[in-house]
Amino acid sequence: MKDVWEARDIARVAVFTAIIVVLGLMGPIPVPGLVPITAQTLGVMLAGAVLGWKRAAASVLVLYGLIAIGLPVLAGGHGGLGVFVGPSVGYLIGWLPGVIVVGLIAQSGRLTWWRVAVGTIIGGIVVIYAIGVPVQAFITQLPLAGAALASVAFLPGDLIKVVLATILALALFRAYPAAFPARVRATRAASAAVGAVSAHGEGTARGEA
Repeated sequence: MKDVWEARDIARVAVFTAIIVVLGLMGPIPVPGLVPITAQTLGVMLAGAVLGWKRAAASVLVLYGLIAIGLPVLAGGHGGLGVFVGPSVGYLIGWLPGVIVVGLIAQSGRLTWWRVAVGTIIGGIVVIYAIGVPVQAFITQLPLAGAALASVAFLPGDLIKVVLATILALALFRAYPAAFPARVRATRAASAAVGAVSAHGEGTARGEA
């Protein structure tokens, strides 16, 4: 099914940009000498799982624009062009390819818990770390191995975000499927139709028996 943008997709993009910003308002958990742990990557994971890769990428790009013009939309109230030269810039840049990967995997078929979980792990952790760690090592002049080892401290928190993103995405899909692209809603309707036909067939077979 062709993925057609609807008028309300602009609102969805704006809402998820706002969600990422609000999660940053919770404040970072400081770790001396390391990139602070924030909840904003949970918003990135959710955006990919709910919006799909195109709309989620648009949401992150809007966020980049807000940062560039100086709005304090990142954890700790940070914003401005200076953010793009700091030690955490690699992780920030990684949000864009990361959210695209989350969306591609999570919505590669019928929305299931394992697709969302795999998508958020690969896109929300592996991809972001693959960009963030080398950039951090380059800017801070740390050995790559040392920067990678330091990032291990963030893994428990990120895995918790994966679990939360999976639970929240599936709960939203059940409660408010309109938040998802039409193509994803269509797979749900098709699955429901198949289930109804199967149930009817079983009932008929029992009746004939």
